[in-house]
Amino acid sequence: METKLTATHLRLFLWFFFVSSLFITFTTTTAQSPNYVGGDCGNSTEQSLTSGYKTNLNSLLAWFSSDAATSKGYSHTAIGTTTSDAIYGLYNCRGDVTGTFCQFCISTAGSDILRRCPNSSSAVIWYNYCILRYSNHDFIGNLTINPTWITPGTKNSTNSTGELQIAKTYMPNLIKNATVESNLMMYATGELNSGGPLGERYGLVQCTLDLTLEECSHCLNAMLDQVPTCCAAKVEWMVGSPSCLMKYDNYMFYNSPGSSLPNSAKKSRIKTKTLIIIIVSALVAVALLSCGFYFLWRRKNQLNNDALLLESIPISMCYNSQSQGDEDSLNADLPTIPLIWIRQSTDNFSDCCKLGEGGFGPVYKGSLQDGTEVAIKRLSKASGQGLVEFMNEVIFIAKLQHRNLVRLLGCCVENNEKLLVYEYMSNSSLAFHLFDEERRTKLNWRLRLNIINGLARGILYLHEDSRLRVIHRDLKASNVLLDDDMNPKISDFGLARAFEKGQNQENTTRVMGTYGYMAPEYAMEGLYSVKSDVFSFGVLLLEIISGKRNGGFYLSEYGQSLLVYSWRLWCEGEWLKLLDPILENTYTINEVRRCIHIGLLCVQEDAVDRPTMSTVVVMLASETMTLPNPNHPAFSVGRKIREEEKTSNNASNVDPSVNIASVSNILPR
Repeated sequence: METKLTATHLRLFLWFFFVSSLFITFTTTTAQSPNYVGGDCGNSTEQSLTSGYKTNLNSLLAWFSSDAATSKGYSHTAIGTTTSDAIYGLYNCRGDVTGTFCQFCISTAGSDILRRCPNSSSAVIWYNYCILRYSNHDFIGNLTINPTWITPGTKNSTNSTGELQIAKTYMPNLIKNATVESNLMMYATGELNSGGPLGERYGLVQCTLDLTLEECSHCLNAMLDQVPTCCAAKVEWMVGSPSCLMKYDNYMFYNSPGSSLPNSAKKSRIKTKTLIIIIVSALVAVALLSCGFYFLWRRKNQLNNDALLLESIPISMCYNSQSQGDEDSLNADLPTIPLIWIRQSTDNFSDCCKLGEGGFGPVYKGSLQDGTEVAIKRLSKASGQGLVEFMNEVIFIAKLQHRNLVRLLGCCVENNEKLLVYEYMSNSSLAFHLFDEERRTKLNWRLRLNIINGLARGILYLHEDSRLRVIHRDLKASNVLLDDDMNPKISDFGLARAFEKGQNQENTTRVMGTYGYMAPEYAMEGLYSVKSDVFSFGVLLLEIISGKRNGGFYLSEYGQSLLVYSWRLWCEGEWLKLLDPILENTYTINEVRRCIHIGLLCVQEDAVDRPTMSTVVVMLASETMTLPNPNHPAFSVGRKIREEEKTSNNASNVDPSVNIASVSNILPR
């Protein structure tokens, strides 16, 4: 074990050193990072964005970030089929910037535009090296000159008349070069005033590629018209609009043809090289110290070894063809599904094939080559969850086979895409039906009792009957999927953890879960065990009986959560009032009473008092077994749902619970 850790540490250090050195060298020699230049948030007084529009916006930005790494620096697309949710987007990197640095600029712009324009249906943002733009109106191919961003530099000229003459003489030549039919990039650079009395000057012009050549010329000349009033006294300036930009400086700030990196001015080359050496040397020292502290910290926190193990697992595990069926191996011999087939079956991840969105990323409906319908979970670049959760899914679900667990059919790791392919659940999730006024009517008492029993058997399998003792840690209604016959299947194992033989509980400093379902000892102290899942099951059971969500339940008269409200009714002998009114005349009174009793036993504050899942299964199946009296449930604060929230939720045609991925909250401790 010691040898493996040392090798892992060495690889991590070498990788960190190489990437950091390369990045610092690159950004230093380009003289500046992709700094923010300007932006516009459109009409900030517009009404709040719909949930569907926000979902499409996140998908658009994630796709742009991924596409920028492999494209030629430009792309536009549209997402959404309805008028209220449709979004149009465009990104364009500067002509001398492609590949990784283009992706870096677009990713930075994508994060920044959400921060600067959180409630805008239309927005545009300029960086030194790229532009990103989106709107709920189709702007693609339309020339947009306003607003205009003017960035005069800090260097003043000793001859403003001469500077203006250079700009008026030479910049039109660059405009002509950028708008000839042979210039497919609508981009041109050049050295201006070579040998003149004021010294060398350099210029750059570019248009977004959705314009015609005539529109590009018109846009650039409009920018040039701004120069006399804004920048005549400056040695450096940049003027831009949503459709074009031009830049002027006294050093070669762009990549010259045939060079891999931009060149600095001749007078500053020695200074730049010295600066690079100093920065890289300092970086090496910082990297050594950082890695040393990091590895000491990881050794001290051995309780988090499960996360370290997942981070060191190669992604090729998804399609390990060497597995010989060893039950003790974590390698899952999963079939690999070609990306090209997934793209075809989802219409290139079209919005019309989208089932939902979660913390992991979007989920799409597709099909295998034999026609089998599947749900495809796609790891989003902007995801709050990441590789650790992705690998968790592969480790646990692939080896766990039970009728009440969702089946993982395969995966795909190709071209920076990470995708998991599951059996398709035609009836969506339990939350999709249970917490909707109309759809809940389909859940009669017999069906709800079947779901309760199925969930209990699935959790029992995880805790006691599988080869791994698995703690799910995120059991909730949206993570229970329903098949064609409304049988429940537990999904989303991104937060799951495995216990070794004889291990009863574990402690973590990374508390993750969902409000309303987490056991108090886990939320407050980071302690989780099989009893944590029992608590979550108890919450689910009471939700299924009442048709009410624990996280959103609030009784203004008492200020109580669903758990405390259920306990009060139980103590007063009024427990039948907890039952969903929709179930009138369809239930068996003794079955309802027993289920409420079991639910209250599962949500008791002290984990020791809660039954195991094997006991729960027996209690559900027996009509004669005497049950112990429950103690007070864990303290839980309800959250009042405002009327506008209810209206918004009901109006949305996007089912937030369809996603197989869980939206988990990191809770402060």
